[in-house]
Amino acid sequence: MVDADANSVGEKALTRDAALLREAVREAGRLALSMFRTDLKKWTKGASSPVSEADIAVNDLLEGRLRRATPDYGWLSEESADDEARLSKKLVWIVDPIDGTRRYLGGYEDWCVSVALVSTAMARPVLAAVFAPASDEFFFAARGQGATLNDRPIRAAPGTEINFARIAGPKTLIEPVMARVKPQAGEFKLHPRIGSLALRLCRVAQGALDAAFASGESRDWDIAAADLIVREAGGRVGELLPQDAACMFYNRAEVTHGALVAAGRYRLERIIAHFRERPLS
Repeated sequence: MVDADANSVGEKALTRDAALLREAVREAGRLALSMFRTDLKKWTKGASSPVSEADIAVNDLLEGRLRRATPDYGWLSEESADDEARLSKKLVWIVDPIDGTRRYLGGYEDWCVSVALVSTAMARPVLAAVFAPASDEFFFAARGQGATLNDRPIRAAPGTEINFARIAGPKTLIEPVMARVKPQAGEFKLHPRIGSLALRLCRVAQGALDAAFASGESRDWDIAAADLIVREAGGRVGELLPQDAACMFYNRAEVTHGALVAAGRYRLERIIAHFRERPLS
């Protein structure tokens, strides 16, 4: 069943768009994989963000496939100039052609293609796909219909306590986080680095991690798709700062988010409540 919010978008249109999304993201993943570990042109944008010709090729493929099929939808991508016309569209594609470009260029496998379809009325995703071609993992979610990995249902670890047997994220964030939640947290095991933020969050959705953290400055395209996948798997993604609600919103004028945590629903509620009392300095 499709929930009431998703149904307001149009069940028939969502079914069509879900098929389109699956096909386009798989095709984009195949293209990215074909260029992986080859001699690519690359450069830096902004202060230190790497970009390669693979990022642009994948972005062009997705834009061509998705926008041609849905010309009335908006578009927000890491590798496209931002067009504020998206703010007036009912539905918007939010795209990261290659999430984890630095790891992609380094020859590591922890990168993915990440695409969400966001309802502007809700400021929330209604469809999401995260594809890690190097490991052949295709995560998918539709609002109100659950989340899958390679077409099999997945669930986030449901723990209710602030304990982390398996945790991932930047040490610069995790160390102060753990200092604040001890002794409640007990022992924790830092998972090996996962360069793609979207993929890191999806590891929570599949139950491979108890919690995943991200430092500030993530953008809509980094997290929108994974957010829906985590939520449909019974988990949540929220901001750690005490003034922020434990719910993320997308396709706003400002697309930057603060420090994040993803976990099973009840564990995340405990973490967020804890940080309202003991905020990060």
